[in-house]
Amino acid sequence: MERTNKSFAKTQIYNEAEFSELTSIVQRALSEDIGDGDITTDSIIHSDKIFEGRFTAKADGVIAGLDVAELSFLLLDENAVFSPLCSDGDFIKKGTVIAEIRGSGRALLSGERVALNLLQRMSGIATMTQQFVEAVSDTNAVILDTRKTIPGLRLLDKKAVELGGGRNHRFGLFDMAMIKENHIAAAGSITKAVNQIRKHDKKNRPIEVEVKNLNELQETLELNVDRIMLDNMSLEMMREAVKITKGRTELEASGNVNLETVSAIAATGVDFISIGALTHSVKAMDISLLLKGI
Repeated sequence: MERTNKSFAKTQIYNEAEFSELTSIVQRALSEDIGDGDITTDSIIHSDKIFEGRFTAKADGVIAGLDVAELSFLLLDENAVFSPLCSDGDFIKKGTVIAEIRGSGRALLSGERVALNLLQRMSGIATMTQQFVEAVSDTNAVILDTRKTIPGLRLLDKKAVELGGGRNHRFGLFDMAMIKENHIAAAGSITKAVNQIRKHDKKNRPIEVEVKNLNELQETLELNVDRIMLDNMSLEMMREAVKITKGRTELEASGNVNLETVSAIAATGVDFISIGALTHSVKAMDISLLLKGI
């Protein structure tokens, strides 16, 4: 599994456009941290000193972000050798060595914090996502993320959700029309809002409508939209919504979802459950990187 910058593009899980964005994300993070130089490392570590190190999981969880960690070092030392000992999406136990790195001591010390910050965050998201996926595994419900991501890190946040077994909702405001309460108020009604989008959207993108009661559900069902979001509904109301809809339109439950409630929500028969906490309230997975000169 040993890899260098020459093989990275063949093994990473990002398409060409995503890889370009990933590179920009990591470059910005390195620039933010290093600035005009790592004064501590550059003063102590000789330029030709080689270091090696091990990434070790300090907790059980799902690993996500190995490619990101690798790139954090390759952008500082193109000859660095990164050797993953597991794959993104793998569940590993506390104490497992998940990767090894060898390269310029200066590069490894200067890139260490960026590599760990991104790897730990992505692994935390993947781990939480897997917990929700497992909680609804005896139903047909699909766990979705939201746009409640860290600005500038949406690509990584959403990739981590996928690696944890979840599915991505829309990536941004551009790939789906999602009509929420404020849009409905501005348009005058759900029907008017849907009609205005169909009139103006030449790409005919999918339309989702947020409803807060069964009357709004009934109105929306007549409009043949692609998905209806049941916003903060009680379990009883969601069950009734599923009964009324009869599979005519996908139903998504949203609002106040946690690990204690998600199973009961899934049991109502909804198709999707969107959870902002996957990315906005995640606890980073504890991972260490110990380096030594050789």
